[in-house]
Amino acid sequence: MKKIKSGIYGLNPLLDGGINEHSTTVVIGAAGAGKTTFATQFILRGLHDNQEGIFVSLDENKEQIIREAVEMGWTEILDYLDNDMLVFIDASGKDFSKFVRQELPSFVEEWEGANARIAIDPLTPVIWTTPDRYEQRELIGFLLKQMRKVGTVVCTLEEHGSAGDLSGNEIVIPMYLADSVIHLRYTHIGDKVTRKLKIIKCRSSRHSEEAHPYRIIKVLELLSITVAMLEKRPRERLPTYWTCSGREKYPLAFMSI
Repeated sequence: MKKIKSGIYGLNPLLDGGINEHSTTVVIGAAGAGKTTFATQFILRGLHDNQEGIFVSLDENKEQIIREAVEMGWTEILDYLDNDMLVFIDASGKDFSKFVRQELPSFVEEWEGANARIAIDPLTPVIWTTPDRYEQRELIGFLLKQMRKVGTVVCTLEEHGSAGDLSGNEIVIPMYLADSVIHLRYTHIGDKVTRKLKIIKCRSSRHSEEAHPYRIIKVLELLSITVAMLEKRPRERLPTYWTCSGREKYPLAFMSI
């Protein structure tokens, strides 16, 4: 299984080198957890490697997403838009069932085999299109299968209810259908904010089973590999991680993003 870099600081070694190419990853989290930031970093990492990006927005409009990216300091997104390396599909406010069934296939036919990176943000409105669980599964399965023909997919999914409870009706089906599931657990009690990332599953790949603290300072990064920690720990004592091939061993903190 070929790996591609996630664009998230510190995540690649936890996924045995990165995200599986031509797979679907669902990123679950409550409001403020960093789901859109995750999806945007994933797209930008590919753009930096001359890999086309497709951002499918099912909630916010194109202008708002671009504005927020620029405010985060990612002004290069404007250049990628100008040279058509980045394409936005604004499906906000549409009949999502109709969009998935009738409009999406023609786009996929045009882009099939492009090996692009695709972000779908968020997937939740597609689930709310119908209360029927069978129809939900069929619709989401069709969407993910179609987009995999174009490249590697990252979807965001809103978490409701109790933090850490992944048994909600709107979460179970996407978790089952996705190749990988990443949970951004965000709790806010009084003045205390806690953020932890946990890889729930990753098909055809080894992965960390621990919960890892992270923060968002313009970008989402796992705290275990921040510069501040590197300065406190000798390089030779850093934990190591074997790549899939087993031929090389890298310090965990120095794996590229």
